[in-house]
Amino acid sequence: MAAAAAATTTSTMPAAAATLQPAHASRLSPEWRGTKNRACLGARKFSWTGHQLSVEASADNCLSQAIRLNTGPTRTTGRQCRHFSVLDVKCCAATRRQQTFSADQFEAIGIKVMKKLTAFYQFCRPHTIFGTIIGITAVSLLPMKGLDDFSMKFLQGFLEALVSALCMNIYVVGLNQLFDIEIDKVNKPTLPLASGEFSVATGALLVVAFLVMSISIGLRSKSAPLICALLVSFILGSAYSIDAPLLRWKRHAFLAAFCILFVRAILVQLAFFTHMQHHVLKRPLAPTKSVVFATFFMCCFSAVIALFKDIPDVDGDRDFGIQSLSVRLGQQRVYWLCINILLTAYGAAILVGASSTNLYTKIVTVLGHGLLGFSLWQRARQIDIMNKASITTFYMFIWKLFYAEYFLIPFVQ
Repeated sequence: MAAAAAATTTSTMPAAAATLQPAHASRLSPEWRGTKNRACLGARKFSWTGHQLSVEASADNCLSQAIRLNTGPTRTTGRQCRHFSVLDVKCCAATRRQQTFSADQFEAIGIKVMKKLTAFYQFCRPHTIFGTIIGITAVSLLPMKGLDDFSMKFLQGFLEALVSALCMNIYVVGLNQLFDIEIDKVNKPTLPLASGEFSVATGALLVVAFLVMSISIGLRSKSAPLICALLVSFILGSAYSIDAPLLRWKRHAFLAAFCILFVRAILVQLAFFTHMQHHVLKRPLAPTKSVVFATFFMCCFSAVIALFKDIPDVDGDRDFGIQSLSVRLGQQRVYWLCINILLTAYGAAILVGASSTNLYTKIVTVLGHGLLGFSLWQRARQIDIMNKASITTFYMFIWKLFYAEYFLIPFVQ
């Protein structure tokens, strides 16, 4: 046993073993015998003091141990006790340093993760995400005639439509940011690609990943209307942003407005309604008054969004050759054009609601659209068009009106 202990000590700490005097025979207590215990000694720190070999546990084990190899009498002297106390203090201090480092490192990792999640949230352009969620949810509920229509099959069809559309939405807005990095450094410097929070490679990876997910979900659903909507969105979204011959349609005011109008007003209403009614509920295609109204009303709203979004971006668009209507006609004229289009749409909606034979729906649609139109007019008169922050805030207000409209559409009957 003495030979085995000496061999172990020699292989672990040659310098310490060399100082051992041959006259002493080291003895280990029974609990440290065996191969497993010899391996444990290899992870310890050895020090030789007088007549004993002290083994200090490493800080990684978060323990303070002193294992004594007795080479003389078992009685512990005062000097030995002081020595072990010093070892305990040193080990505890090392453990506390390691715990502090681990806590600081964990906090740093948490902060970094939150920054990346916030950057991803901005990358997705949340106001467009909310518009997609509310729009598709409202349109998908229009074919329902009662609670009996709500089933697992209905829920599955709805989720296929919603998730695939959200993935395509992220593809479209992400692709636009990839090709607008220099413009966004002027117009929207806080976006993750423009600010440098995301690299171009990261942006490209996200765009490709969400495109693949969107198309995969659409193909798996085997729904012709849904697949058609996704493919058309992919084509128009790519043509809008990609800088290539015959593409980059955002340079031209009419083509840019057409892309947004066709997707937001026509595809969302007709394609997703058809998906739910014909593919999911297996009913003959029969557009309702609500769907027809939603299509025409959202054409006006989408045109306004397409024109209004360029008002605060005039400086960057002019510098990079984007001939938006705001660049060509001026911010003031485009601003009031958008306001008048929306007020006209609200006036038409009030007339449609007043023609309803149901008193309850008549009251809701007339009062609802009247209040939205009045709030638009009141706020429009207070905006400083030349103030970029003010006009951007008003643009977000128009998106809120867009969301609110989908809560009124089901009452148009």
